[in-house]
Amino acid sequence: MASVQTPLRPAGLDPQASGRIQAGVARVGLWLRDHQAAIRRVQWTIIVAYVALLVAPLLAPMPTRLSHIWSNAVLFAQFVFWGIWWPFVLVSMVLVGRSWCGLFCPEGALAEAASRHGLGRAIPHWIKWRGWPFVAFASTTIYGQMVSVYQYPKPVIVVLGGSTLAAMVVGFLYGHDKRVWCRYLCPVNGVFALLSKLAPLHYAVDNQAWHAWRHRPGKPPPFVNCAPLVPIRIMQGASACHMCGRCAGFKQAVALEIRSPSHEIVHVAGGEPKSWETFLIVFGLMGLAAGAFQWASSPLFVTVRQKFAEWLVEHGGIAMIELRLPWWILTNYPDQNDMMTPLDGTLMIGYVLGIACLTTAAVSAALALSTRALGPFQIARFHHLAQCLIPMAGCGLFLGLSMTTVTLLRSEGLPLGFVGDLRISLLGGATLWCLWLAWQVSACYSASTARRLASSAGIGAAVLSGAFNWWLLFWAW
Repeated sequence: MASVQTPLRPAGLDPQASGRIQAGVARVGLWLRDHQAAIRRVQWTIIVAYVALLVAPLLAPMPTRLSHIWSNAVLFAQFVFWGIWWPFVLVSMVLVGRSWCGLFCPEGALAEAASRHGLGRAIPHWIKWRGWPFVAFASTTIYGQMVSVYQYPKPVIVVLGGSTLAAMVVGFLYGHDKRVWCRYLCPVNGVFALLSKLAPLHYAVDNQAWHAWRHRPGKPPPFVNCAPLVPIRIMQGASACHMCGRCAGFKQAVALEIRSPSHEIVHVAGGEPKSWETFLIVFGLMGLAAGAFQWASSPLFVTVRQKFAEWLVEHGGIAMIELRLPWWILTNYPDQNDMMTPLDGTLMIGYVLGIACLTTAAVSAALALSTRALGPFQIARFHHLAQCLIPMAGCGLFLGLSMTTVTLLRSEGLPLGFVGDLRISLLGGATLWCLWLAWQVSACYSASTARRLASSAGIGAAVLSGAFNWWLLFWAW
């Protein structure tokens, strides 16, 4: 696979004007490098706000029908965390890469601070297991549904606060001045890594300039502390880079650049196929996440629950319906008339996993046909083509998370009649983006137009299989 960088030349501009734009973008990277102290102050300000948003709702009364976002701490924190932060951090990954991680994330900043003053132990091999991004995302997604993390403040402390505490403990134990948690264990690391592949900005490494650079006698050797442990010299993409700017200008070979949003998927991803990324895209984002947002609105879930409840009553299994577990295991808020029984929890998990398995089967079959259309089946090509589904996977996750945004704003009386059309536009745009990526990736494996069209059609079928879940949620039900 080719891995040569292809910077983006803005349409309609001559090379000189394009060069000026690239130079201006590079200066932004250098500015970030030179203002790390200011960035750390911003991070600590965000940390204070983050802690306040975690703790304040615990001390406030639960909202009533007369409560507003601006008058109730629970609603305000809910809106900030799940209505703004989560969905639009995802958008930022596509626009500016993992800048959130490197410049603003409170969890990453705390993990690095703990590592700076920690034990500095070597990172054990079990932490470096490549399956953690998927496992962490899947387990957090399911557990969040079990405890209704989007609705109540106590589960937020467990999910977000627990994640932050774990990040600090891992930082204190392993590495020195690094973000070991962010690199290997963060529940959203895998999602962020995938979406940032679409970003039009990245830190490019000029290998010729790197090797041509010579250390000047009498000056200290240059040093860059790459907190997320990225091997800068061989870095080709943006998926692991936290966009903090610390390496800008290093050995006069690293610079922030504009690139084609297709570059990393087409020219880099195929050179290093990763099965766990495919599993996260197909099973995790297109299947598991869709099922997690879908189950509460599914008429199938309601019907199955009713049938099982009747069967349990008839066969002495009433405990599965009446038993109440602690709120940190299953939702249990009697004062809000919101309780999840063991039956509810079991069926919810089964439904989410079932949707994930069905979606995975349909998408994988379409991917296999797309792969075969370009020649004899190759697993590396299968994983490369799976990367073309990232726009749909990310769009679906954004639509699911933004449901909270829409619900809270509608409860405030805002007219949001345009939301349906906007959702259609986003899904349509994501579909076209996936097809465009598929067309470009297919050119890496075949010069035949017929084969490329057939392969792209297979990707189209995979995209529609994933989009079907969102059609059910937003329009069919």
